Amino acid sequence: MPKVVSVRFHDAGKIYHFDPAEFRLSLGDAVIVETSQGIDLGHIAEEAVDLPTEQLIKPLRPILRVADQDDLKRYEEKKRREKEAFVLCQEKVASRGLKMNLVDAEYSFDGKKLVFYFTADGRVDFRELVKDLAAVFRTRIELRQIGVRDQAKMVGGLGLCGRELCCCAFLNDFVPVSIKMAKEQGLSMNPTKISGACGRLMCCLKYEQEAYEDAHSRLPKQGDVVMIQAGRGTVVSVDLLREKVTVRLDNEDEPDLVTVPGEEAEILSHKGKKPQPGPCPRKGCDGKGKDGCGCSDDTVILDDTVILDDTVVTDDEIIDFEE
Repeated sequence: MPKVVSVRFHDAGKIYHFDPAEFRLSLGDAVIVETSQGIDLGHIAEEAVDLPTEQLIKPLRPILRVADQDDLKRYEEKKRREKEAFVLCQEKVASRGLKMNLVDAEYSFDGKKLVFYFTADGRVDFRELVKDLAAVFRTRIELRQIGVRDQAKMVGGLGLCGRELCCCAFLNDFVPVSIKMAKEQGLSMNPTKISGACGRLMCCLKYEQEAYEDAHSRLPKQGDVVMIQAGRGTVVSVDLLREKVTVRLDNEDEPDLVTVPGEEAEILSHKGKKPQPGPCPRKGCDGKGKDGCGCSDDTVILDDTVILDDTVVTDDEIIDFEE
C-alpha cells in the first residue's frame, strides 16, 4: 500500500492526499504542493499512513518541498491582499446593486487568479462586475456561487451546543441529513431547535442515527401490546436512550403505568395489527378443531378468548366482535 499524507489548504477545508516522498513531515507543517489549480501552500492535517490503492484518487502528486520563510511571508502577504480585495469587491457589488452576498476572497499562491465566493437566492448576472474587478486587480477573476452550508463553513461560528461548528472544526464533507432522523430521535419539530447556523438541519443528527435505528429495531413502539412481568399492557412511551418502555397495564389490580427495561417486554402485537395466532386455551385442543372445540388453523387467540371470523366465542356466551 502506498504511503500518503493529508494536506488541508483552508482552516476548515477538505483534505487531499499527497505522496510524502522523502520528507519527514509532522502534523501542522507547511508544505508546497502542486494541485490542479497550480502551486499552492497547505498544512499537514494527518501524518503519513498506508492507504489502500483503491481508496486513492489518482494521480497522486508528490510534496514538492517544505515551506521556507520566504514561502510563509508570501502566504501572509496573500492573506492581507485577500482582505483588501474582499472590501473592494463589496463596494463594487453595492455600486452595481447586485443581489448577492459576498462570503470570501481567495488568491492563488502564485497570484495569477483571484476567486470570490458568494451566495444568492437565484442566478446573478455578474459579467459587468467581473470586468470591473479585472480592471482593478489585473489578474484572472472568478466568481463562484456556493450554498449556505459552505458559507457557514467559511465564516465559522458557534452551534446550539455552544461549541465551534462541526463543519469548521473537523468535518471534511457534508453528509445527507433528513427530517426523518429528527423524528426517529424524538426531537422537537421546531425548526429553530434542529437547524444549524446555516439554516439547514444540523449535521450532528447523523452522528448517532445508527444507534437510534438499532434501538428502534429491538424495542417495542408506542401503541404496541406487550407482556411484562406485571401483566399485559399497551406501550405509552419509549425512552430510546435508556432503552426503557412505559406500559399501561390492562390489569386494574396493579398500578396504571409501569416502566421496565425494553428487553423485558414481549411484543404480542404491533399498533394497529391483530395479535398473532397462539395456542387454543381449552384443555386438550391441538388447534386443529379436535376435541369438539371448533378451533381451526385460522383462529386468532386473544387471552382466554377465541376469535373466529367476526365473532368472539367464550365458554359462556357469543357476542359481536368490534375491532
